[in-house]
Amino acid sequence: MQNASFASRKRAYILGAVFIGLLVVLIVRLYELQFVQYNSFRSQAESNSIRQISKDPLRGLIYDRDGNLVVGNNPSYTLTVTPFEFDWHSLPLLKRIFDIDTNVVRYRLSREGISSFRPVKIARDITFSQLSMLEEYRTLLPGVNYTIESRRDYKSTAHMAHLLGYTKEISPNLLKTLGDYYQPGDLVGFNGIEAYYEEVLRGKKGYGYFAVDARGKVIESFEHGRSDVSAEEGSDLILSLDMDLQLYGERLMRGRRGAIVALDPRNGEVLAFVSSPDYNLTDFSGRIPVDVWNTLRDDPASPLFNRCSMAAYPPGSTFKMLVAAAALQEDIIDENTRISCPGSYLLAGQEFGCHGAHGDISVVAALEHSCNVFFYKLIFKLGFANLQKWGRLFHIGSPTGIDIGSENPGILPSEAYYDKRYGSRWNIGYLVNLGIGQGEINTTPLQMAAFTAALANGGTYYRPHAVREVKDRATGEKRPVGNRPERLPLSPSVISVIQRGMYRVVNGSGTGYAARVGGTRVAGKTGTAENPPNPDHAWFVGYAPFEDPRIVVSVIVENGGFGGTIAAPIAGAMIRRYLFGTWVPEQPRGGSTETEPVVVETPPANAPVED
Repeated sequence: MQNASFASRKRAYILGAVFIGLLVVLIVRLYELQFVQYNSFRSQAESNSIRQISKDPLRGLIYDRDGNLVVGNNPSYTLTVTPFEFDWHSLPLLKRIFDIDTNVVRYRLSREGISSFRPVKIARDITFSQLSMLEEYRTLLPGVNYTIESRRDYKSTAHMAHLLGYTKEISPNLLKTLGDYYQPGDLVGFNGIEAYYEEVLRGKKGYGYFAVDARGKVIESFEHGRSDVSAEEGSDLILSLDMDLQLYGERLMRGRRGAIVALDPRNGEVLAFVSSPDYNLTDFSGRIPVDVWNTLRDDPASPLFNRCSMAAYPPGSTFKMLVAAAALQEDIIDENTRISCPGSYLLAGQEFGCHGAHGDISVVAALEHSCNVFFYKLIFKLGFANLQKWGRLFHIGSPTGIDIGSENPGILPSEAYYDKRYGSRWNIGYLVNLGIGQGEINTTPLQMAAFTAALANGGTYYRPHAVREVKDRATGEKRPVGNRPERLPLSPSVISVIQRGMYRVVNGSGTGYAARVGGTRVAGKTGTAENPPNPDHAWFVGYAPFEDPRIVVSVIVENGGFGGTIAAPIAGAMIRRYLFGTWVPEQPRGGSTETEPVVVETPPANAPVED
């Protein structure tokens, strides 16, 4: 009996010790849960019971140089569906009310990266009547709701479509590229300024937190909104554009294919950016009608194509200024050097023609009369290496860096380029066409405007930019956009020679007489770029006033014919409009009215031969 009593007490001690040990472990564990790991488990619990819903900020506004609103925002209602709450049996009702393709709904709710507990944007620009029906049938459409977003509102009569760009729903590929900020269904800038300044315009998202029940249904705002993060509106942009000049340029190019680029040579600011034909951005605000998109896409005139900075053409005789400047600066010629022009140039049994027999001619006269033979011969003296050197300095064959995103670098041929394209089939004779801006060389109207601006201002290359300032909406602080000037290694004497040649093109006996403007002196250069088997492209680049340049204009009219007849009067009209406004001090030969396309008069009998 004593042994049995002893064994019972021993078991009791053991059980008591185990109980006390378990109690100690439980107390320690409770302490860890309540105090040591409180924050960690609290976050996990809240993540299961608290839903985070993003709040899209208002996109920054865009103003012109005078402070007039160009691009604003209007409220827009966007339909959302939360996958976890959605009842697929209600899909037919959703289709009937909102006229939505059921395949679109299935696709959007099953995309990679979609959270079952976050609302997914299904359709934009739903109407007020549709919202009313949503409220009426809310109990039959679980998980279906709407959010208020903003859509772009265009205030200007001028289109500026290729400069401004537009916003559209982010694509899956772009979603992977741009990082964690964006969610499926978000709007993002596409093309132009909207894309280039996306991070500035978009602002910062805010977040609202809501308590949900075990079924994921929203009950109320978490902590009465104290944990919510407010969205920060995007910054505003102030453009350098002269809106009157932009609208006038669009009128001048109506019915034509081509481009006008106008710059301020003192700082590289874009004054006008006209690509013709273009399209109305109002059609791209919100949901783009299918018939509108198909019409623009299938139009043989390609209105969606940006001809200012994406279309590359042979520059024709406007390129002669670069060849002349390079040869002068490299001491290959001076302003008194004369080259004989008998009317044609014979190379390897092939005759290359000129516009006339100019005799012994200097570089200034060669620019004035656009003598081809002078530059046929000069390009061989200059050579590939110097052509590459000076072409790169003037950003020919490379992007200018304008703040609108995509840009065609064009082509500046080199020996390596010909080796790759033609193998052993080419020879040094390919240089001959480059001397007059023909052959494989291609430039954009924007490149030619920036190149001409550097000659006009005395040798400083400014990166063209369309945005003058970025304005913080919260503080009102304005931050200027830098222009990154590059001083070119051109001597003042060389620039003076080129400028005198350009002056005589317009004011002497050259081919640019139609660009003359009463009340100021214009300098420039015409060009006629061959485009076989189609008609030639018409070029003109120029600036004014000659003594103190304030505007540079680059004009190209596709298949327009002679640059002096077609492009020069357009450039003259743009210069007149910018310097004198609607008041016209004198109507030059080949001038235009405010509202009608340029009407070119028949050249006089003694007019110079076109190039």
